[in-house]
Amino acid sequence: MYTGQEGVPRQISILLFCAMLCAPGCTGLGEYIHNGFKVGPNYERPAAAVADEWIDSTSAQVSRETSDYRAWWKVFKDPTLDRLVQVAYQQNITLREVGFRVAEAQAQRNLIVGNIFPQTQAVNSNFTRTQRSTQTALFPNIPPGSPFANLSSVSINDWQFGGALAWELDFWGRYRRSIEAADARLDSSVENYDDALVLLVGEVAATYVLLRTVEQRLEVAQENAVLQTESARVAEARLDAKAADSELDTPQAKANLGGTLAAVETFKIQRRRVQNHLAVLLGMPPHDMASLLDGPQQIPIAPEVVAIGVPAELVWRRPDVRRAERLVAAQSAEIGVAESQLYPHISINGTMLWDAAQFNDLFKSAAFGGTIGPSLQWNVLNYGRLLNNIRVQDARFQELIAIYQQAVLRANEEAENAIVGFIHFSDQIKVLEGSVRDATEAQRVAQVKYRNGEIDFNRLFTVQVLRLNQQEALAIARGNSADSIVQLYKALGGGWEIRLDQAMNDPSLAPATNAPTREPPKPLPAPEPEPLRKDEP
Repeated sequence: MYTGQEGVPRQISILLFCAMLCAPGCTGLGEYIHNGFKVGPNYERPAAAVADEWIDSTSAQVSRETSDYRAWWKVFKDPTLDRLVQVAYQQNITLREVGFRVAEAQAQRNLIVGNIFPQTQAVNSNFTRTQRSTQTALFPNIPPGSPFANLSSVSINDWQFGGALAWELDFWGRYRRSIEAADARLDSSVENYDDALVLLVGEVAATYVLLRTVEQRLEVAQENAVLQTESARVAEARLDAKAADSELDTPQAKANLGGTLAAVETFKIQRRRVQNHLAVLLGMPPHDMASLLDGPQQIPIAPEVVAIGVPAELVWRRPDVRRAERLVAAQSAEIGVAESQLYPHISINGTMLWDAAQFNDLFKSAAFGGTIGPSLQWNVLNYGRLLNNIRVQDARFQELIAIYQQAVLRANEEAENAIVGFIHFSDQIKVLEGSVRDATEAQRVAQVKYRNGEIDFNRLFTVQVLRLNQQEALAIARGNSADSIVQLYKALGGGWEIRLDQAMNDPSLAPATNAPTREPPKPLPAPEPEPLRKDEP
């Protein structure tokens, strides 16, 4: 049976009108209409302090032009690095983990969208058989074929099939605000994935630069060990010839050689550890990386000029900044959800039921019945708690704004640090290249003079240490220069766009990771000591 259908819309209208009149004025009527019939604030991106120009924007090594940072690591023109980045993108475990969080956020968003539709939907079906005693049977003398035969029967069957529905109308925007929050959180999860991708590409490139730097330092140490071995041989020959001061020269030369050989072993340890870390970044267990690294190579060379745009671009370019902004948007919507609890919840409830004694009669029109009508629930005695919940949500909103603004400042700082490093490491390389040339020439001359007995070993030792230190400093400076480019493009938020690149997503283009490994290449041979020139004493 129905309640009066014609009276239902009138009852709902009366309830809604009373709710609008009686609801507290946390949101004015004009603002409520302007917000699309939703209580709570409409979101606007918060302001964040951004520098107008880079500190070194006038330097000839930087350009204010906006560039495509989709594949920024290609500025090194290193095919090995290109291959490593692609493998890491396709196989890195941490990136895969963050990707599943995006799928989780998508499912959570769809779950919340479902609240727009009837929140309670249930289908019920049951059968009962009741056995009465003859003492409780009503009207026992009614004939069996009569319409009232059930009143005299001692056993009754009851077949039922129906459903219930409860639909809270989203009159105050409670569910629509929840969807806004879920959409913003889904966006933040995507930005979190992009940020993880930026960090992964930067970490792979930085690790690769570190590996090549260690290899360069190892080569320098091995080269100097060869030269110091020759110096020790000459010192021992002078000792056999009973030359002056030869008793001190021999142990000093051997000690110098021993220190360099110990440094060689240190660099070998560091090289292996860097390779192990690189393997994990590629989603592989640590193993011989020779098949992927193509043997020792030079440190990647940084470009002479980089395009960095303007600082304001960091707000929309860096995924971590965008993620922080999306979390602010989600929390703004949560304020509206909290405010909606101040107002009455208006619902429409209904049931439908088919009820018959015989299954064959269950779906006949005469067996159908049901109810429908509006309801109102208003937590009028909980206003203290509800108001404090609004204050909680607003405080979280202000907190997330501060986090977003701090993220913008941190992004600006990281970019500035990378820019100044790139500029001055480039200058440092030029100075050290000249210093290494001079130290190499000084070492060559000192080696000849010591062999001829014109200087003592202390002078040769000083020159050898100087050359080794300058070569070490040059290798480190080159590594720092390349790393500053990595840090710069990471600070600019470059690299996440590769998830939009079909070539990067094609596994067939990646090198086989199960290829048999080969023996690591042998260290480059160090040059032999130069022979004496005829014009030298």
